[in-house]
Parts: sequence; C-alpha cells; structure tokens
Amino acid sequence: MIILRRFALVLALSFAWQARAQDPKTLYPNMAPVDQYLATDRNAEIGLARSAAPLSISRDAEILVLGRSGYETAVKGQNGFVCLVERSWMTPDDDDPEFWNPKQRAPICYNPPSARTILPITFRKTKLVLAGLSKAKIIDGFKAPDQAKAPPLAAGAMSFMMSRQGYLSDAAGHAVPHLMFYLPRVDGAAWGADLPGSPVMLALQQVPGAAEPVTMFIIAVRKWSDGTPAMSGSAM
Repeated sequence: MIILRRFALVLALSFAWQARAQDPKTLYPNMAPVDQYLATDRNAEIGLARSAAPLSISRDAEILVLGRSGYETAVKGQNGFVCLVERSWMTPDDDDPEFWNPKQRAPICYNPPSARTILPITFRKTKLVLAGLSKAKIIDGFKAPDQAKAPPLAAGAMSFMMSRQGYLSDAAGHAVPHLMFYLPRVDGAAWGADLPGSPVMLALQQVPGAAEPVTMFIIAVRKWSDGTPAMSGSAM
C-alpha cells in the first residue's frame, strides 16, 4: 500500500506539473507534419499497443494502429478488449503545451465497456486532427455533448496504461503504470480521491466529447505490464 501511495503521488505530480515546467509559447505551438505522428514500423506499433496491458489480456485483444485517415484494425480481437497507441492530442488538458508533441506515444487498452463508449471519442478527435482542423476548432467541437457521436457511458468502463515503453510527455516520460476508471460524474470524495495517503487520483471531471459528464479516476499499480517492478525499493 505504501508503494501504491507513492506511485499515485508520482503520477499526480507528473500530470499536474508537466505543463508548468514548459513554456507553452515556444513548445509545440502547432501541429507537426502528419508523418511525425504516424508509426514508421507497423509491427512495432502493434507491439507497443499490446504492452498497455498484461499479455493475458492484450494477446487476444483487437489491436489498432494509426493511419493517415484514422485508426485501423491491424489484428482482430477475441476478448472484447481494444489496444492502441494514442497521440498527444488525447491529453485530458486542452491547455497542455504538449498537445501537439509528435513524440508522445500512449499505449492504452480499453476493456469492452470502455471500448464501446470511451474509445469512440478517440476516433472522433483523431479524425478532426487528421482532417487538418485547428486546435481551437477541435476543442470547440467537443464543448457540447453530441449523443449521435458518443454513446452513453457503459457501466464498468476502465482501461489499462501499464506500458513501460510508452512516452506520455517530455516531463513525465513513461510516468508510472496505472489503471483508469470511468464513471458518471461523481464527487471524488466518493472514491477517496486525492486525499492524504490515498492511491486514487481524480484525473478529470469530464471527458471531453463524451455524451454525458464523465469522471475519470486513476489508480497507480506496482508493476508494468511485463511483470517487472515499476519502481525499485531503493527509490521508495
């Protein structure tokens, strides 16, 4: 429990301070050429996507890769999970100075409920980006809920972000392995989020583009998806 609490602290600090540690006027002010966001090796991207969750889950998951028109199915799945590598524009904070960071690679694996109701937001936002819309227009397109484009949140929606190979930001690097849980808007206190000693972090009160207000909780875990410890005992 001590390890989990310290992981949560590291994760919270990584996300909370990464924007403040950089100058938004000089870092990634505009979208880079599309090629910089695309994978140069399709098989490598498949492997990176699988690394988001333990192999017992990801080996039978559907695997998506990013193409010029959006995400494409590279491997058919059998268990309802969907793994992919999200890019910088999927940051929860639209004011993040790394919104256009072409180096970011965020492996994530959605369970069946979140694949049905959270993943469509990634598809929609990515298509807007690849269509060449400005950041302002992309953000404006997500201010008002759109029932036709984002289905209501399904019960039990969660995702895995346990890859030690990912690169979540220049400030946080690969951060720490964690799970994310999506619920209808709820007070973070109901989960004990952000309280002293709690391993639960309230990451976002509303998922942009969702059909209804969504609260996202993050819980850090001890190991990466490959089973190796995420932090040595000497660092505790």
